[in-house]
Amino acid sequence: MAHAFAAPFSAPQRVLLDDLLGACDAAQSESVRRPKLRLTRRGRFVLIAVPVFLACLMLLAGLTALMSPARAGDSAPVTTPAVHVTVQQGQSLWSVAAQYAPDRDPRVVIGEILELNGLDSARVMPGQQLLVPKS
Repeated sequence: MAHAFAAPFSAPQRVLLDDLLGACDAAQSESVRRPKLRLTRRGRFVLIAVPVFLACLMLLAGLTALMSPARAGDSAPVTTPAVHVTVQQGQSLWSVAAQYAPDRDPRVVIGEILELNGLDSARVMPGQQLLVPKS
């Protein structure tokens, strides 16, 4: 346990004590003072890249939500009644369309035949099996 003694000081000693206390306070405040913030190259990268990355992710999520396919209701899809037809020698899609759907425009019927059968062109070969929509 430390004991403190109070002794009267003369004027010159008091000045020295104040000087010592002032120097001690200055040294203490110097050590507590923090240096200015220095941003390194990696710090700048993190400070810029992370928010940009997060903003891009949020933008991508928003676009994905907006571009998602619409869901149809519970109604059943409309099916077109179709018949199986074997293409004969000399027949074209135009003649097949005119024969099986005489009351409709042959161009529309040919488009439906192409879609139903997954054909790339309107060229057909004899003996080829086709689904043709009925009128």
